[in-house]
Amino acid sequence: MRVTRGAVLVAATALAPALLLTAPAFAADTAPAPVAVTAASVTDDPGTPVDEMSEEELRIAILRILDDPDSGRGVTREAGEALEGTVEDMREFLRTGYRLAQFEDDRVAIFRILGDPESGKGVQREAVEALEAGTPEAARAFLETGYRLARFEDDLVAITTLLAKPYAGKRVIREINEILDAPTPENARAFLETGYRLAQAEDDRVAVARILADPDISAALRAAAEEVIDGTPEELRYFLETGRYEVDA
Repeated sequence: MRVTRGAVLVAATALAPALLLTAPAFAADTAPAPVAVTAASVTDDPGTPVDEMSEEELRIAILRILDDPDSGRGVTREAGEALEGTVEDMREFLRTGYRLAQFEDDRVAIFRILGDPESGKGVQREAVEALEAGTPEAARAFLETGYRLARFEDDLVAITTLLAKPYAGKRVIREINEILDAPTPENARAFLETGYRLAQAEDDRVAVARILADPDISAALRAAAEEVIDGTPEELRYFLETGRYEVDA
């Protein structure tokens, strides 16, 4: 039965607190790729299929999966059970169990992304579509490439919105235009995470300096501006938005 879009979003909201504690960590731009079900990583023969692996090769392959810090709870659980079982149990884990356990963990990771209040419309749309598809391949494709591209879409919307802010100064406008001239997921994300804060602080510092250049301001406003001009980006923004009006109130 297909999962409806509404049900997915409701579930993501309800499960978000628990998923944040249980989901495997994913990097900003990539998700871990599953290991191959051959002896390539444990023998000199990269073409050895799982059915021809020795018991030692099977055990080493599973242990390497367990050692992967990106392996989630489902993979860790199933891998541990396989190691405690028979040789055939280990083969079966590498044949199909790993794929299904990874799917379980991938779904948890996608729900976690959906439950993130900072996930934008593009990310939510693509995440829901991946869950609705209901296949390991769709979930993995979203985490490996779809999430990065969807967040890039959302980031560009957010950056463009910043241009419309009435207090967007020269530095902010210049840096945004540079990104829009040659946009990449990396430079868009870096700007939103750190670049915007620093660029806005530079513009705000210029704005405070202009206040100080006005010979007609009150002594109290001058003192407050002199105190804040070397402050943090947050202090500068607060002063320009609220603090300066409180001084002379």
